[in-house]
Formats: sequence, structure tokens, C-alpha cells
Amino acid sequence: MSGNWLALRGKVVAVTGGGSGIGESVALELAAVGAVPVALDLVAESAERVADVARQWFGVDASGFGVDVCDGGRVREVFAAIKQKYGELHGLVNAAGLLRAGELATLSQEDWDLTLRIDLTGCFLTSQAAAQQMASGGSIVHISSIAGSNPQPFSGAYSPSKAGLGMLSRQVAFEWGPIGVRSNVVSPGLVRTPMSEAFYQAPGVLEAREQAVPLRRIATPQDMADVALYLLSERSAYVTGQEIVVDGGFSTALMSFVPRPGFGD
Repeated sequence: MSGNWLALRGKVVAVTGGGSGIGESVALELAAVGAVPVALDLVAESAERVADVARQWFGVDASGFGVDVCDGGRVREVFAAIKQKYGELHGLVNAAGLLRAGELATLSQEDWDLTLRIDLTGCFLTSQAAAQQMASGGSIVHISSIAGSNPQPFSGAYSPSKAGLGMLSRQVAFEWGPIGVRSNVVSPGLVRTPMSEAFYQAPGVLEAREQAVPLRRIATPQDMADVALYLLSERSAYVTGQEIVVDGGFSTALMSFVPRPGFGD
């Protein structure tokens, strides 16, 4: 991917969940094209590690901060520190997320509330803080999931939280469009991340999941980072309020489960 084509060099972009998984990949890809990533993570050491890698590998003035995205006061404090160091903010990627597995019939209110606070409220708080620093407009990218459009069983509040995130993004696009702030969603399908890796260690799971995806492979965090960078760049300047599904065609396979005698295997 050409950094010149994206024109992100020197742009300051905050990335929540930036200490691992998709967030880490986004932060490092930003650094690779000359942007300035600010990694935000609940674990400060993880955010600082990613920032250190970005500085050493790509020579950019990256930073890392520890922040709980559910804590509005801390969020405002961190974004004030970003403003003090860099001035204007150009982009935000909301990649922080949580899945607390459980059947709805027995799911605790604590797990329900925590998932919604991180996956939805946290995105609202960081978006609000970021937009106030986008003096010349900017781009907000929310990392959601195809589970926001397709209920994922036994995953607690995960699907409802991601469905809510899609609507939050559309409302942000409508309300903040007049001040030049764009908001879009990247919805991954099956991705190998630290949150999902345990599933892939079970015998046969990788092979079975690959067969369910038309492209016959499971996505990497890099696949999501590539799309996020496009949405952060001016190449997508007229794209807002949209969702881009990045699932290797997995969500197109629904009708394959309908028996059609005489067709297929």
C-alpha cells in the first residue's frame, strides 16, 4: 500500500485497543505510511510497546497511553494530553472491544453492562473527545463485527453492542458531517486475534472455518488495518455513515445452508 497514495504522512491518529490485535495492526500500518499513531489501551505497557515499535521501525513520533475507554474523565484527560503534544487530531480508530460469552437466559447483568460499556459507550466517549480536536475535520473508524448484523449465539451482549455501534456511527456521520467529521464502520468476519486465538487451537476448527469462507482463509488483523487506513485517508473523503464488511465473502454463504437437491455436492 502506498503511503503517498493515502496521503496520511504526518496525520495524527488515535487508536483504541492499540496494544494488541487489530488495533496494534492499525497503529503499525499507520506508522508504516508515515502517519503518527497514538496507541491507547487499557494496559498502558502494551500501548507503550506498540508506540516504541512504531518509533524504532518507522521513525515516527508515536505515543502510547493507558486508558479505560469507559472512564469519561480519563478519556478526556488523555485526549487533552494528545492535543497538548500534537495539536490537531486527524483520525480515530475505535478498536477496543470485549466479548463475554454466555447464553442470554443466564447472562449476568454485570457481563451485559460491561460489554455495552466497552463496545458501545467507550466508542461514544472517545469519538466525542476526538471530534472536539478535529479542527479541520477528520475521520472516525469503528471496528465492529458481522455479529452486529447477524446474531452470534452464546456471546452475551456482543451482537447487541455491535449493532448499536453501527447506529452510533451513522448518527455521528449525520450530526458531525457539517463540521467535516466522517464516521464509518469496518465489520470483520473471522479474524485470528488474541481474543479469538483459543478457538483456533482446538483440533479441526481452523480447517472447518476456512472451508466456510469463500476465499478459503481466515483474516489477519492486517486485512482490517488496510481497510481502516483507506477510510482514514482522503481517498475516502466522500464516504461517511457506511459499513464495509471485510469477511472474505463469509456473509454471502447463508443460502448455501438451504438444501437444493440436484445442485452442488
